[in-house]
Amino acid sequence: MSDMDEYVSFEQIPFGSDDFANNPESRCPCMLLLDTSGSMSGLPIDQLNEGIMTLKQELKEDPLAAKRVEVGVVTFGPVSVESDFQTVDNFYPQQLVATGDTPIGAAITRGIDMITKRKQVFKENGIGYYKPWIILITDGGPTDNWVEAANLVREGEEKNAFAFFAIGVEGANMDVLKRISVRTPLKLKGLMFREFFMWLSSSMKMVSGKNPGASVTMLPPSGWAEL
Repeated sequence: MSDMDEYVSFEQIPFGSDDFANNPESRCPCMLLLDTSGSMSGLPIDQLNEGIMTLKQELKEDPLAAKRVEVGVVTFGPVSVESDFQTVDNFYPQQLVATGDTPIGAAITRGIDMITKRKQVFKENGIGYYKPWIILITDGGPTDNWVEAANLVREGEEKNAFAFFAIGVEGANMDVLKRISVRTPLKLKGLMFREFFMWLSSSMKMVSGKNPGASVTMLPPSGWAEL
């Protein structure tokens, strides 16, 4: 291995918050809370994996969104941080595997905590930021205590700290999702994960193309949601 090879491989290591020196753009955090419980095995988890790759590719094609949107991924269960917040170039989606139960309450709590900490890093580095989005995708119901998580979601929405969206896949307990999410949960049509992530990437492009704090008209969830 030559010195140059060492230099190149070292350069490719993402520096996390040090990246602010090279990319001082305002950031738009998007936290994905993804159900990888046993019931997602087979086609659902395959389609979910493809959908996340679509999100990365779509965001990468938009020069501004590529610099501004940061994606974080938490899977459950058990709750695992698959990826801390990264801009698209440093976001390498892992192949998700379906196993375990559905601790939705713990996943939401972890996601909100990560967003709170990320905002603090932005403030410490003088980086502007947009209202973060939290996307929960599940095909079941919580197997843990979710009441405290629901309170955190309500408090966060009231303070305008983030926007929380719940997406139910076939088999999801929509009644519980309605009690967790302030916004009406949406049901995914079949396994249209790719279409959903296309919508999400278009929404993120729209948000990140404006100034932080500017009002944004939501894109209608057409094509992927049972309305």
